[in-house]
Amino acid sequence: MKSVEVVAKTKEEALELALKELEVEESKVKIEVVEETSSKGFLGLLSVNRVKIRATIKEDLAQTAGRFLREILVNMGVFAQVEMFKRPGYVMLNINGDDLGKLIGRHGQTLNALQYLVNLAVHRDSDEQDRVIIDVAGYRKRREENLTRLALSIAERVKKKGREEILNPMSPQERRIIHLTLQNSKDVITHSEGEDPYRRGVIAPKTNNSN
Repeated sequence: MKSVEVVAKTKEEALELALKELEVEESKVKIEVVEETSSKGFLGLLSVNRVKIRATIKEDLAQTAGRFLREILVNMGVFAQVEMFKRPGYVMLNINGDDLGKLIGRHGQTLNALQYLVNLAVHRDSDEQDRVIIDVAGYRKRREENLTRLALSIAERVKKKGREEILNPMSPQERRIIHLTLQNSKDVITHSEGEDPYRRGVIAPKTNNSN
């Protein structure tokens, strides 16, 4: 993160000089007062003021998320590359490397926990609302395709047997895939039940009373 230290007679003057040097708006920087002194000159006739500030350009949410994720990977002893992609409403961080299975876990549970942790950390001190989605070597895309096939297969079974089926616990993101896949079905409806992290998707026959 780029930062400068500036000395001036007042904090306002120091801030103005710092913003000019960094070429950013005030909202984009974090200001720290490093030193502030005030003394009287000869015979008390002259007051001498001196303020030293440090101005640091703030990271945006994507930069903070990328840095935090890399720190986690280092602490886990995982050597991998993190690619960052900004999209409307969310930031995608894709981890690439060898032997990354432990970052995924059973049905993506470890990956979902990692994603939850990063989101919690980066939104704590940020006004930005973009979600952070973390993927490992395209796992989520493959998982989405598998969930889509699963939803269609179970929907066909529910249609034939006429009774609902309850899926295994899934993350909100995975349940959303189930709901979107079947939202226009003429034969079944979907909903969720239970509390996270054990909340499950349910696929049920559509009746005349179903909305």
